[in-house]
Amino acid sequence: MVTVSIVTYHTDLEELARCLDSLNAQSVSLITVVDNASEERMRRFVADSGDARLRYIASENRGYGAGHNQALRQALSRGSRYHLVLNSDVRFPHEALEEMVRYMDAHPATGLAHPLLVYPDGRRQYTARAIPTPFDLIVRRFLPAGLFAKSRDRYLLKHADISAPFEAGYVQGSFMLMRVEALRHCGLFDERFFMYPEDIDLSRRIGEVARVECVPAVTVIHDHRGASYHSGRMLRIHIINMVRYFCKWGWLFDRRRREVNRRLR
Repeated sequence: MVTVSIVTYHTDLEELARCLDSLNAQSVSLITVVDNASEERMRRFVADSGDARLRYIASENRGYGAGHNQALRQALSRGSRYHLVLNSDVRFPHEALEEMVRYMDAHPATGLAHPLLVYPDGRRQYTARAIPTPFDLIVRRFLPAGLFAKSRDRYLLKHADISAPFEAGYVQGSFMLMRVEALRHCGLFDERFFMYPEDIDLSRRIGEVARVECVPAVTVIHDHRGASYHSGRMLRIHIINMVRYFCKWGWLFDRRRREVNRRLR
């Protein structure tokens, strides 16, 4: 019923093992580890796992979305009902995924579901957001936290009532439970984006044919690192790919963004 993909790149094996342990759910039929570093140690780790559901793909590093697309094409050909795009730095109780699947089963209009993500210390991560404008990203990335606080809060949907599921413009790619039928209509990750805005882009396209929702009743731990905040190279990659994103969807004039964000607010 559920297929899963995890893209790795020089990933810590203990971190990956913790993530895989979260997937001991009955609904998971196939877990594909797409190794963008094509490391022998990763191939051996998967081969020695003893888990018949695990598959390994050694891949050229063409980006996060391109890596997941290899597994998503398999999900489409296998007739999977749902596919989970997952980061290796995520972990959760076994029943969390089952609860997400039950939610999707009960809400056929939902094409993409995302849990409430928290740091290991329990602090909330605002990973279900409005569709960003260039201003939103400049403010969040480059200006002091006290400036434009109301604008930041609107973008992060901090006003959303987390006592019930709520709609989002996009959800972070660390945990994206997608209805495969929705992908048949809107397509897979856009491989022009090497990293960062591919989740925004795909969320938007799914949102044109189905609902994109956060399900706060399910909590998932995410050891978020924010690589572009600590690496000049990753910051350059982030900026380049966001430029590509806004060139695709529009910088100042983006009618769909305006409509969705007005509804969310």
